[in-house]
Amino acid sequence: MIAAIPTHQVAQWILNTITGFLDSLGLKHDPRIEEIIYIIVIVAVAILIGWLIRLGILFAAKKIVGLRKSEFGKLLLQQHTLTKCSHIIPPLVFLALVPFAFESGSRTLHYITKIVGVYTVIMFGIGLSAIITFIWSNYDRKANKENHPLKGVANIIKGVVWAILIIIAASILIGKSPMALLAGLGAFAAALMLIFKDSILGFVAGIQMSSNDMLRVGDWIVVPSTIANGVVVDVSLSVVKVQNWDNTIVMVPPYTLVSTSFQNWRGMSESGVRQIDRSVIIDNTSIVEASEELLNAVGATYPEMNTYIANRRKALADGQGNVFNGGVAPVNGTIDTNLGLFRAYMCQYLLAHPKISNDNNIIVRLMNPDNYGTPLDIYCFTNTTEWLAYEAIRSQIFEHIAATAPKFGLRIFNSTFHGNIEIAQAEGPRQVGEAAPATPSAK
Repeated sequence: MIAAIPTHQVAQWILNTITGFLDSLGLKHDPRIEEIIYIIVIVAVAILIGWLIRLGILFAAKKIVGLRKSEFGKLLLQQHTLTKCSHIIPPLVFLALVPFAFESGSRTLHYITKIVGVYTVIMFGIGLSAIITFIWSNYDRKANKENHPLKGVANIIKGVVWAILIIIAASILIGKSPMALLAGLGAFAAALMLIFKDSILGFVAGIQMSSNDMLRVGDWIVVPSTIANGVVVDVSLSVVKVQNWDNTIVMVPPYTLVSTSFQNWRGMSESGVRQIDRSVIIDNTSIVEASEELLNAVGATYPEMNTYIANRRKALADGQGNVFNGGVAPVNGTIDTNLGLFRAYMCQYLLAHPKISNDNNIIVRLMNPDNYGTPLDIYCFTNTTEWLAYEAIRSQIFEHIAATAPKFGLRIFNSTFHGNIEIAQAEGPRQVGEAAPATPSAK
């Protein structure tokens, strides 16, 4: 790149060409006119050289990527890293040629050099930021298998680079050493902390989340203090982008996640199982002692229950009573009541269900009774974490409970209010003064 920048010989050739051009037109050799024409020419030369070098670099890069077919090269072209780095070539060419158009100590040359110097610093910053972004993206693609939120670290590095370059640009404009400007920044520390408060807090929060593995891109999180309830799609220095279940995007500051609590569903996804913990309420008046007729009927309807009933009968005959086996997924129930028998049936049903994990706890239990009845709680885990499949499995289980509970003589609680309205409507309107019929009692 340096070899492509013109030397003083090229500059002298350009000056001689301009002089010859003015002579051919019969114009007087005015230094101002020569300077203006020279500046226009070297700007065009700088842009042309920069464009040619950019084309050459991109052509070579595309050929290399086409031959090797590497992800590294494809990422380099996709992010336009080489193009952004090549922006520094035109100002370097201009700085190499512009001094030959002016006399030594010219104030115009002094101002032009300062302006182009600042422009060179800006172009250098753009190229350096592109390199930092490329390095982070390549690392994130190859080494960051766990999707740690490292984008904030890359952003803070770019922020430090730009802060240094701004100081250098300011020193070029005012003609003072950058160290002198750095010494004077202490007076503005409070103002800088106020201006960059969100960036500083976001940087600290990003380090905490990364070191504690609190959050990764792709995690499903729920933040109770906000409306965020979805998948993390991006983590930057100042914001965490969450795509909610309805495809809306919620922006959450990183320090909000650190300063308050949030729920991360990654553990559930990585485990491969998802919990079901839901109850139906059994009408207490339908719970009765299990008779021989009920045991025989259940055994006839559900042959898989015969072994369990026989074992319990034998245990009772031997004076052992109910024996409760430990383990991850035991059959939990009794043959004392129809509800205990139904619990045993549901345990066997869940153990035989192809979508219920037998490696995790399967519990069919009774919760604290209340005015509505006794809750029968189903606690188990599906062997899939996919949302639609999970909802289908859970719905199927409770549909099965609703359909089979009456065969054990059990009633699932349901408010009788709606039924009373239907009975009243079926009887038709009453005459004025006619007594209302007695409301049927709940059975």
